[in-house]
Amino acid sequence: MSVQDDFPSISGNRILITGGAGFIGSTIAEALAPDNDVRVLDDLSSGSRSNVPDDATLIEGDIRDDDALERATAGVDIIFHQAALISVEESVQRPEVTHDINVTATVKLLERAREESARFVFASSAAVYGHPESVPISEDAPTDPTSPYGLSKLAAERYVRLYAELYDLSAVALRYFNVYGPGQMSGDYSAVISVFAEQATNGEPITVEGDGSQTRDFVHVRDIVQANLLAASSDVTGVFNVGTGESVSILELAEIIHDVAGSESEIIHVEGRDGDINRSQADVSRLESTLDFEPSVSLKDGLDTVI
Repeated sequence: MSVQDDFPSISGNRILITGGAGFIGSTIAEALAPDNDVRVLDDLSSGSRSNVPDDATLIEGDIRDDDALERATAGVDIIFHQAALISVEESVQRPEVTHDINVTATVKLLERAREESARFVFASSAAVYGHPESVPISEDAPTDPTSPYGLSKLAAERYVRLYAELYDLSAVALRYFNVYGPGQMSGDYSAVISVFAEQATNGEPITVEGDGSQTRDFVHVRDIVQANLLAASSDVTGVFNVGTGESVSILELAEIIHDVAGSESEIIHVEGRDGDINRSQADVSRLESTLDFEPSVSLKDGLDTVI
């Protein structure tokens, strides 16, 4: 499954991808590098140099650094802003650093986009909603983040919208739901799919937190790339959910991964996390009607790419 298949055609552009050595950013880079001049700005704190396509240029630097930003953004046509501190737990421990990376650096990057008249595509998060009142969640649902991470994404997103309105900047924000796919690192803060897949393939117990009734909308990284390229190819502004419009319980997910992996692992229940969101499911009708987005990877097919 090539990440270049069936995507909007973007060619001949000078493109910056912040966080482009990470899971999502590198997949966007892979789709764009063959036909564009792609630059990646990444401090490699969580991303890997090996993830950057050979035909892309890596600028190793911090998105908070003015000199690095100026070098990375000089003459660009499109900016995909993927870089962020993404750990909810770490954001609780380090709220000031989270704000600096996720909000202050985004404002600096918006300023550079304004100077270069570049199209700006921002990676936001479903974490802005907090505990939703109902599902599926539309973009007009109340936003009540439960962590510094979610709050930082909401603040940065508001800056993106304000720059579009106040300065006529061509900018759009995409609220990612639960992203997964090949190349995603497993670890303390990784998505539950990568954790379950590692446990199942290693024959370890598959650990479901709580009773497993909590639901999530898992969207394959290929569909995240599709949404980003559709957004970059358009001049629309505003905020869009990116998900599948479907959800699955965590216990069902564990059972599916167990079967796909042909695993003999036991599924066990461990203590749930305080404040865990009970239900999550995206309403993607705005993205579908405005940008002709259509989720293309089913959960079963997507899990095959991971396992």
